[in-house]
Amino acid sequence: MVHFTKKFISALVITLFLMTAFSPLSPKINAEENDPLGINASAAIAVEASTGKIVYGKNIDKTLGVASMTKMMTEYLLLEAIREKKVSWDQTYRPSDYVYKISQNRSLSNVPLRKDGSYTIKELYEAMAIYSANGAAIAVAEVIGGSETNFVKMMNEKAKELGLKHTKFVNATGLNNRDLMGMHPEGTGEEEENVMSARDVASLAYHLLKEYPEILETAKITRKAFREGTDDEIKMENWNWMLPGLVYGTEGVDGLKTGYTDFAGSCFTGTAERNGMRIITVVMNAKGKGSNNYVHRFSETRKLMDYVFSNFSIEELFPAQYQIKNKSTVSVVKGKEKKVEIETKDSLKLPIKRGEKDQYEPKYVLDKKLLTANGELTAPIKKGAKVGYMSVEYKGNSQDYGFVTGESEAKVDVVTKTKVEKANWFVLSMRGIGSFFGDVWNGAANMVKSWF
Repeated sequence: MVHFTKKFISALVITLFLMTAFSPLSPKINAEENDPLGINASAAIAVEASTGKIVYGKNIDKTLGVASMTKMMTEYLLLEAIREKKVSWDQTYRPSDYVYKISQNRSLSNVPLRKDGSYTIKELYEAMAIYSANGAAIAVAEVIGGSETNFVKMMNEKAKELGLKHTKFVNATGLNNRDLMGMHPEGTGEEEENVMSARDVASLAYHLLKEYPEILETAKITRKAFREGTDDEIKMENWNWMLPGLVYGTEGVDGLKTGYTDFAGSCFTGTAERNGMRIITVVMNAKGKGSNNYVHRFSETRKLMDYVFSNFSIEELFPAQYQIKNKSTVSVVKGKEKKVEIETKDSLKLPIKRGEKDQYEPKYVLDKKLLTANGELTAPIKKGAKVGYMSVEYKGNSQDYGFVTGESEAKVDVVTKTKVEKANWFVLSMRGIGSFFGDVWNGAANMVKSWF
C-alpha cells in the first residue's frame, strides 16, 4: 500500500488546481455572464442615442420573444407612410371583421372598436402607442399594407433594410398567433410569435428616434381618453410606468414601448435624457421577486439607466480642425502644390466612461474613390473639400461592444485646409521632363553600382 505525506498531497492538489485554472481547455469566462450590474433579464442593452454606441450589453445577440415591443416597427412604418404622404393623420378607417373581433377581447390590451365605427389614423396610432391596443395596431397594418399578411412582409423587409439580423415578424402586434383566433397572417404558424435580439430592438429604437423624433410627443403621454366625450370613451393610462407622474416615474424618461407575453416574459424598451445625453435601454424577459411580472422590466431598466447616467457622459475627444500628427497632409498630382493639409470639419464627440477619455486613438479613413493608385488627390482641389472621415479606436481595458448598427456613427468629415489650383501645362511638362530624366539618372546610377 502506498502512503502519501500531507506535504505531497497538498502539492498535488495545488498542481491540479493550477493545471485546471490555466489549461487551454478550461472554459473561458464570458464577460456577459460575469455581469457586474446583476441585471436580472435574459438579455439587456444600453445605447447612447446620438451615436449608437453600446455602453452595456448582456446576451445582446440572443434571439428572444419581443411581445408588444413589436409595435415600434408598426409605428415606424406608419410614420414612414405619413412622411411619404401615403397616409394622413385625419384619414379614416372602418374596422374589418378581424380587427373588430380582436378589439373586443379585453383580456388583451385593447380599446373596443365598433363594427360600424369610423376612426382616424391619429386615434388608432395613439391607442397603439399609449395603450398598446392590439386591434388598433392591426387596423394600422391594414391601412398601410392592405392586409396584416402584406404588412408582415413589409415589416420583415424593413428589418432587413435596417440590418436587423436576429428578427422575425409573424404579426403586427407582438401577440402569440394563437390569440388571433385563427385569423393570423397567412404563411405564419398558429403558435408562432415575433422574435428579436436585444441589439435588434435597440437598433430599431435608435432608427425610430433618429428618423422620427416626433414619436416621443406621443410616447410620453401618461394618460389620455380614447373617443373622449362619446359613449365609447376609454381612459388610457400608458403602460410605461416609468414616465414621470406614474408609479415608477423616473427622471428624464419619455418613452418608449413595453411588452409582455408568456413566451417573451416582461420586456421594455426605454429611453431617457439627462444632462444633454439620451440613452436607449432594452430588457428582455426581466425577472425579480414578487408575482407581478409587469414591474420587473422597470426595476431592471432603472438599474441600467442609473448605471449609464452615473458612469458615462458625452465628451469632446477631438476638436474641430484637428490634425493627426504626421498624417495631416496628402500628396497631390497635377497641382501647383504637391501636398495639401487635411483636418476635421467638426469636433468628434462620444459617450465616455469616467476616466477613459485618453483611451481613444484617432484614425483617418480617406475616400478611395478620390485617390489615385498611389494614394494621391488630383488637382484642382477646393478648400474644405471632403476627402474622407476620422473615427476613433478604443484602446482601454473595458469590454467594447461597438455600435448598435454595427458601423461606427462616431465619425467626422475630414476636409482640405486649403485649395490647390491645377498647375499650368508648362509646369506639368517640366515636371514630366524632370521625372523622365530623374528616372534615367536613377537607372544609370543603379547600373553603375551593379558594376562595382
